[in-house]
Amino acid sequence: MDVSGHAAVVTGGASGLGAATAKALAEAGGKVAVLDLNAEAAAETAARFGGLAVACDVRDAASMENAIARAREAHGHARILINCAGIGTPGRAVGRNGPMPLEQFETVIAVNLNGTFNATRLAAAGMQTLEPLADDERGVIINTASVAAYDGQIGQPAYAASKGGIVSMTLPLAREFAQFGIRVVTIAPGIFKTPMLAGLPEEAQESLAASVPFPRRLGLPEDYASLAMHIIDNRMINGEVIRLDGAIRMPPR
Repeated sequence: MDVSGHAAVVTGGASGLGAATAKALAEAGGKVAVLDLNAEAAAETAARFGGLAVACDVRDAASMENAIARAREAHGHARILINCAGIGTPGRAVGRNGPMPLEQFETVIAVNLNGTFNATRLAAAGMQTLEPLADDERGVIINTASVAAYDGQIGQPAYAASKGGIVSMTLPLAREFAQFGIRVVTIAPGIFKTPMLAGLPEEAQESLAASVPFPRRLGLPEDYASLAMHIIDNRMINGEVIRLDGAIRMPPR
């Protein structure tokens, strides 16, 4: 799909992977809506390329419905959805203070997995009403998992479970939406220089970068954006999960 002139929605679009992808979409001529829980950050990001900023909570049905409606009013039904909203709260199932509070596990699942499905169901419903393009395609949905879905470390049961769920629903969604010409693809990043990692000491960041076989560095948000743009362009990529990790395999801890 040629991005130019088409509406795109990016959840978690105010920073990190989402911000880089929103910028790439706008530079390619897309009409971009930046959705994020942080209204101020969303506005700052969208202002850089003339996009639309919408504050929303991906966990909440009404909030997401309102956000998708506002994006539709401004740009029309989106043909592109990029789901980048997520959190990575760590914690062992049983820590020094006893069992992990169930609410902590539920919150990670709610944001990462439920939030991804929430945006997907609403965006896909709109895509299905659109006229097909010349290549019979109506839309593209790109979700964000993690290598933790495969190589989850100690202290990541909630995060790994949430990302594993995104991996597992990729093919069923792609199969369901195939009749409408809508593709569903998931990117599973490795260790990336996102706001979560940027807060670590420089020494810690260098140690993490050294663990990547090649290229021996942290992934950059622009690396993610580049792959997302290629997926949008390449119609044969569908129902697949692509690891974007420099060949890293995470150790137990």
